[in-house]
Amino acid sequence: MIHNLILKRFEKELPGIDIFVCTADPLLEPPSIVVNTVLSVMAYDYPPKKLSIYLSDDGGSDLTFYAMLEAANFSKTWLPFCKKFRVEPTSPEAYFRTASEPLSDAVNVKDWLSVKKLYEEMKMRIEATIKLNRIPDHIRKQHKGFREWDFVLSKHDHQTILQIRVSSRISNGPIILNVDCDMYSNNSKAIKYSLCLFMDEKKGDEIAYIQFLQSFDNLTKNEIYASSFRVLQQLELHGLDAIGGPCYNGSGCFHRREALCGKKYDKNYNVDWKKVSDTEADESASFLEETCKVLASCTFEHNTTWGKEMGLIYGFLVEDIITGLNIQCKGWKSMYLSPERDGFLGVAPITLLQTLVQHKRWMDGHLQVFLSRYCPLLYGYKKIPLKLRLAYCPYNLWAANCLPTLYIVVVPCLCLLKGISLFPKISSPWVFPFAYVAFVHRAYSLNEFLWCGGTFRGWCNDQRMWLFNRTTAYFFALFETILNLLGYSQLNFVVTAKVVDKEALKRYDEELIEFGATSPMFDILATLAMLNLFGSFGALKKVILDVDEDLQGLDKFGLQILLCFVLVIINLPVYQALFFRNDNGKMPNSVTYKSIIFVMLACTATMY
Repeated sequence: MIHNLILKRFEKELPGIDIFVCTADPLLEPPSIVVNTVLSVMAYDYPPKKLSIYLSDDGGSDLTFYAMLEAANFSKTWLPFCKKFRVEPTSPEAYFRTASEPLSDAVNVKDWLSVKKLYEEMKMRIEATIKLNRIPDHIRKQHKGFREWDFVLSKHDHQTILQIRVSSRISNGPIILNVDCDMYSNNSKAIKYSLCLFMDEKKGDEIAYIQFLQSFDNLTKNEIYASSFRVLQQLELHGLDAIGGPCYNGSGCFHRREALCGKKYDKNYNVDWKKVSDTEADESASFLEETCKVLASCTFEHNTTWGKEMGLIYGFLVEDIITGLNIQCKGWKSMYLSPERDGFLGVAPITLLQTLVQHKRWMDGHLQVFLSRYCPLLYGYKKIPLKLRLAYCPYNLWAANCLPTLYIVVVPCLCLLKGISLFPKISSPWVFPFAYVAFVHRAYSLNEFLWCGGTFRGWCNDQRMWLFNRTTAYFFALFETILNLLGYSQLNFVVTAKVVDKEALKRYDEELIEFGATSPMFDILATLAMLNLFGSFGALKKVILDVDEDLQGLDKFGLQILLCFVLVIINLPVYQALFFRNDNGKMPNSVTYKSIIFVMLACTATMY
């Protein structure tokens, strides 16, 4: 295997790897999830002395700190266990959920069950402490680090808290991996795969970052919320390798430290891996903690280029996209990597509202980028190829897709009720271009989806979610971004909740769309669904009651009627949630009443 040859050839020159795991809120991102991610990356198939793991907790939570102490103690058992049993994945929760105990050796069975019991006990202690929402006094006495929180006023107002545990060495590794707290390592050889590219003698020195595929371990068979982006990830992003490389997608990405820290690429640039592999420092842990607190403070980057030209470019909701673009504009290239075994697995949203809110945040950020000085068309001028600049634009302009989509959903239906024809007659030869484009586009889309491993029902769900997103999340993103540019609102980063409700999870596994909440987005979804239902009823009335006259009506309005019926079929889960479901995932009654009133007013205004 190539990655094993890397180890043999560069054994003494292997670079240090700094792994950063990021979390923000112990309530929305339970520490038990964070613990599993940290333990999974600690167990990489890589020399332990070359690995350094850092947890960045923007929430400044002592609960998360306690969970890390538990993880550090459990790691003394877990890491040798992973090596002995060649564990994959190296997240204990994921491993024990899917693996069965070994049957061949009584000693191995005993070890296996013992480690599983230790993990379950650790998890119970963490969850009990989280439920209590405070660290018991007897636990606080176990580590001096808990005293740091005695001076914390709130998670938004506290001193720099920095703890170095396990080692008295702080690293400065030439390669950095950043991982979201819910994206555990699913492939212990991911580091070796990335080094095969970074250390390539011909092209390796021009690569700034290597982006792994983002996959999820909780997707349903037919991907009810279309969270996998399978076509985008398996086809589109791979294609970008030929024109400079993919964008940086935030998690599961290996960075060259020099590129991330602002260095411009030079054709004569060459890495001496032996030199950069020596990252040890002799200072004590206590000395390093005090000196590094200055670096970790919120004011360190003031009056510097950090956050503007160096490190992550912040001030945007999609700081990853901006950062990747900035690096590429300095002459570096990137690569997309998707080994047969996924490098990382995360948690996809299990409710519709979580999905829409997540998409809204992405679209807010992308449109914000396009309308800023970092617009790829302008910022990348003469810095990156035109093809790569254009490749950024479809994602930056996703939010603007709401306008033509809302037109297609609303106007043809209202015009049908009013008797206004928008499309050629069915008997006209001009109908063929419309029919050809519609059929070929959908057939091509279906073929792509199936080729990428999806199912037909999965493709249908994908089409439904594109409609839901464009008429709600994208619309709100466009509206809020414009207000932000005019100075009337502030864009906020909303953390997607990772807490799982058991009833909602059961409905998710059954592939029932979870509404079950009041939201302006649901008001729009329900109103548009009801509008097309009313339009379909109006069309049926004409067909049934006006048979003689409606032969001409079908010829004149056939495409509009077909469009209404297609939209009704797409919205079947909405009608089910509005009128037929009795579980907690149904559409709230207030949403049902409002949608009926809105549609009746719209239809009345149209008719008269």
